Amino acid sequence: MEAAQPATTQHSPKLPEFSLQLSSTRRGARLARRLAVQQLDDWGIPYGSDASETAALLVAELASNVVRHCGNIGRDFRLRLTWEAGAGADTLRVEVSDACADRPLPQQSRPEQDGTGPPAESGYGLLILDALADRWGVRQRDAIVKTVWAEFSVSQRRRARMT
Repeated sequence: MEAAQPATTQHSPKLPEFSLQLSSTRRGARLARRLAVQQLDDWGIPYGSDASETAALLVAELASNVVRHCGNIGRDFRLRLTWEAGAGADTLRVEVSDACADRPLPQQSRPEQDGTGPPAESGYGLLILDALADRWGVRQRDAIVKTVWAEFSVSQRRRARMT
């Protein structure tokens, strides 16, 4: 009698991932941006490249939103970067998770202006996400934790730099 052979399963290679918990302060947001571009440089996405600068802007916007909306209640946030490279995919995903789900994202994509006063100083974050990311969204993990994520093609940013 032959012994049964174990079933073989295909495992996808683990994506490069960087995850870090930071304080919901201006310093935490600034540190998130700096550490993100350093990590990207370690992964081979050079500091100062279009892809690095795009990621820095996305991290800065998402982290500053957490600080603005959750910083006054002393909750930390988590920054997570994943990079799927090769085999036709070259996508960087930036995620910022916070424990402040009681304050959802606004439904508008830009601040209301009546044209009579100075431009609003905030409220353009979703426009920044729309402009820089290929895709973005919000995922509600539970009643407390919310994750805002954005993805963009690193290879397209590289090609844009070369032209």
